[in-house]
Amino acid sequence: MEYHDSADYLHSLHQRRPKLGTETTARMLSFLGDPQDDIDCVQIAGSNGKGSTARLLDSVLRTEGLNVGLFTSPALDTFREQVLVNDRRIPKARVTEFVERIKPFIEQELSPDDRPTQFEVLTALALFHFGAEDVDVAILEVGIGGRYDATSAVDPVASAVTSVSLEHTELLGETIEEIARDKAQVAPTDAPLVTGTTGAALDAIRTETDVITVGPADSDITAVENGMHSAVENTVSITGAEWAIETNLSLLGQHQATNAGIAATLATQVATVDSRTIADGLRAASWPGRFEIRSTEPMIVLDGSHNPGAMTALADLLDRYAYEELHVVFAAMSDKDHERMVRALPPVDTAYTTRPVTDRAAEPSVLADVFDGHADEIHRIESVLEATERAVDAAGEDDFVLVTGSLYAVAEARDRWTRLLVPTDSRCQSPAITATEDAVASETDVDAVGHRRFSTTLRPEQATCVEERLESIGGDCVTSDVGAPKKLVSTVLQGTDAQLHALADAIERDGLGLAPFARQLRTRLDGSLPAEPFDTDSTAVMGILNVTPDSFYDGGEYARLDAAVDRAEQMVAAGADVIDVGGESTRPGADPISVDAEIDRVVPVIESIASLPVPISVDTRKAAVADAALAAGADIVNDVSGLSDPEMRFVIADHDATVILMHSLSAPVDPEQTVSDDSVETVLRDLNERLLRAEQVGIDRQQVIVDPGCGFGKDASASFALVDRLAELRALGCPVMVGHSRKSMFEAVSHQDSDRLLPTLAVTVMAAERGADLVRVHDVAENVAVVRTVEAANDAVAAADVASLLDAD
Repeated sequence: MEYHDSADYLHSLHQRRPKLGTETTARMLSFLGDPQDDIDCVQIAGSNGKGSTARLLDSVLRTEGLNVGLFTSPALDTFREQVLVNDRRIPKARVTEFVERIKPFIEQELSPDDRPTQFEVLTALALFHFGAEDVDVAILEVGIGGRYDATSAVDPVASAVTSVSLEHTELLGETIEEIARDKAQVAPTDAPLVTGTTGAALDAIRTETDVITVGPADSDITAVENGMHSAVENTVSITGAEWAIETNLSLLGQHQATNAGIAATLATQVATVDSRTIADGLRAASWPGRFEIRSTEPMIVLDGSHNPGAMTALADLLDRYAYEELHVVFAAMSDKDHERMVRALPPVDTAYTTRPVTDRAAEPSVLADVFDGHADEIHRIESVLEATERAVDAAGEDDFVLVTGSLYAVAEARDRWTRLLVPTDSRCQSPAITATEDAVASETDVDAVGHRRFSTTLRPEQATCVEERLESIGGDCVTSDVGAPKKLVSTVLQGTDAQLHALADAIERDGLGLAPFARQLRTRLDGSLPAEPFDTDSTAVMGILNVTPDSFYDGGEYARLDAAVDRAEQMVAAGADVIDVGGESTRPGADPISVDAEIDRVVPVIESIASLPVPISVDTRKAAVADAALAAGADIVNDVSGLSDPEMRFVIADHDATVILMHSLSAPVDPEQTVSDDSVETVLRDLNERLLRAEQVGIDRQQVIVDPGCGFGKDASASFALVDRLAELRALGCPVMVGHSRKSMFEAVSHQDSDRLLPTLAVTVMAAERGADLVRVHDVAENVAVVRTVEAANDAVAAADVASLLDAD
């Protein structure tokens, strides 16, 4: 069975069935060997806030160093987002393994009345994966209610009910009290239930179980929002009986402060975790689509507030921002209380009612009637992306654009910022793209001079439009849902520059939110990237200056200040375009050092070499070290952890510095953690999310260089694939660096570190030929010679091609 067959099977499962209960899920888990029995499970229920709380808890426990499984719902685009281990999506191979096992059981052992829903099967998939990965803790977001939810097939060690409001009354009860008692059934046997509820809901829960209450006042655990730290973070204080923390959150609002307090309390129930770790973990958490700020001028926010309670909390957040006009893109499911949702919002200047691609969505005309009298202007637009584009175009610099009402709509709107247009060729390993590229190759001469090929994902109606438009002007386009998320279509387009420019002009006017895609296409065709921070038209060379006693290659050799300065001067004389100073080893097994110790190592060196005629980079993953190094004269921060320190993006923005954003699964390197799916696809997706986080605080992509992170969570095969397919990383819109020098990816070629120069030079050739903007190396003179040779060869070939064309004329 192929992955796309497995995905199609999971997508085919029905959403609901009349029979309630956990028995079917329990039978599936029993068939799978009851993987949940060896895992500490945490259940989180609630009408609102359960996903945020789950995400916050996951971040805290991972910061503590635990292996953590996280199951949430719904997904923005693909069910693989719902099942994470250490913040990594479930591998496609694991999905296929699961479906091959569970499908015969479902079809042969369960009666038609017992056939599970998609959510029940995904719950079993999550626990199957968590068991296979031997996680320490599995965090399960409850789907509906508590008593009969599929996640209640586990016996939790800790649980929470975040909030209770009137929802799913046909299943849970017609009163707040009935719904609260249903949700309270997630309570663990040997620990009190943690809850942020108040009033009648809390009273009802107390009749079912012991509780620990969390809230801004009169609670066992107080959690208070103290104001805004910046435009994208607030400050919260959380105080327990024996501990207290203060930290910043990117999840804004008093309701999120309460959720953070619930997550902190749950963390103390399932692990021995100190206050510093809780604070760091809470700050590191993010949750796309939940008051996600995409711009500040104008303010653009994506928020999946799907019921009146969530909309009320959203309105409270809007009150803290000053804006001229409010533009709202609104969509909701047909079974929601649209009237109460809209009335919770402040007065709206322009409303764009729309609908995502799902049968459950309310018609834009129905929603428009609800805005009557609450918005000065109302526009009915079928496409979420087109509605978003019109709202953004109409907004002035001091306005506020809000996309809300349904997480499905938020997911579609988010395409405007997350979609990648990838330059590609036949070496692409993604099954979806391979299938569509093979179709293109069968229809056209893919080697024709002047033809370009790109892959992307589009919403179904967009893909149809692009296909029709491109083929009408002589280009080639093939679309496929093979291997693609259910709501997206893999699309490969090919044509001459003229044809693809004509396509961009045409689709910009088609009213399906394709204007941003048209702009992307023009940028890729023009080949324009932000200016690099070094003065060279070819591949630049960054020289590595390790001032650590335990570096894997030259540990201790340049630990003395005079030796480090001499080495930097030698590298510049040998042709280095950048010097990268590192004070902490990231080799496997390396011991971390303190901030002060790292500053003491790197700052004197940077101060001593800042006058050299090349940019100086500091290799660090600590924001405080970066801050000190930039103040001492560094120009670039080389962060091998990809901004894992939550303060790092603010330091970069404050100094208006360049940052090298590397993809890694862990730093120091953990050989046990490796990318399990297509490495290029994974790196592109993960780095794009990191770039979006950087942009939130004002870091422009022209300040960013991306590094695929060879050797950091990638085996030799994945690392070589990343270099081979380097051109695909251009989709991120940033210069690309390759850091491969003398790494373990060469073990199959040369087993000793001292023998890895020649394979390093070979990969430098690969990188330079594939357009790398920067290579990071230990041996500067040798790599400079290689880069200049490649450049000379390319110039000679280009000259010969021009001469051949002139002769032909």
